[in-house]
Amino acid sequence: MVRLFFYLVGFGFSVVGGMVIIAYLNIITPERGFSEYMAYIATRAECYLLPLGLLFMWGSLSFPSRGS
Repeated sequence: MVRLFFYLVGFGFSVVGGMVIIAYLNIITPERGFSEYMAYIATRAECYLLPLGLLFMWGSLSFPSRGS
């Protein structure tokens, strides 16, 4: 049950983080390049939800359960 909980929480974090990163794509203009966009999203805390969610999902799927 704990693994399912962490998987679902990770999935939710990944969805929110991915949507925020896609939403921030609107700030790219010809004056600002992709490198400036990457520097900008690296400073935003909500963009770290995507890798955190992927880590939760990977962890819940990779580590074996204690009870058999």
